[in-house]
Amino acid sequence: MVRRLRQEWPLAASLAVVVVGLVVVAGDHFRRGTVILAFGVALALFLRLLLPGSEAGLLAVRSKRVDVAVLALLAVATSVLALWVPPPSN
Repeated sequence: MVRRLRQEWPLAASLAVVVVGLVVVAGDHFRRGTVILAFGVALALFLRLLLPGSEAGLLAVRSKRVDVAVLALLAVATSVLALWVPPPSN
């Protein structure tokens, strides 16, 4: 069981960054939190790109090409939307 959990460090690292982003969003900092969330997705992208399938754990869902393409699309889309939303006017 512990060995299996150690194999999932890429997913755990990515999810940790995403959770930090969600906490920042909950703290009423939408843009900062969403950029951090996009960074978490980009981290998953680079880990999936650099690690072989046997070491990528649950980040390896489909073929490497499909996984990288989907994660890249999500990272870019989240970044663009986070930066596109205008800051609140006070």
